[in-house]
Amino acid sequence: MAADTSTDAGVEEAALGYEQARDELIEVVRRLEAGGTSLEESLALWERGEELAKVCRRRLEGARARLDASLAAEHAAEADEEEDE
Repeated sequence: MAADTSTDAGVEEAALGYEQARDELIEVVRRLEAGGTSLEESLALWERGEELAKVCRRRLEGARARLDASLAAEHAAEADEEEDE
């Protein structure tokens, strides 16, 4: 059954955008900081927060990779132009 849960989490993770994951993570942190939840609920919130933090980190890493690739292509094009002159 754990395999089904991780598969579902992977599908859900793929569907979450950065902003959605960030906003949900903020809400999880707010609820944990407010207290008043049972130990079991606090653990579930913590685990969800960890998943959301991973989603955010992966989205940011992907965005950074796209930016780096774009900058590298731009620099390569500039270098080619300089060689042609």
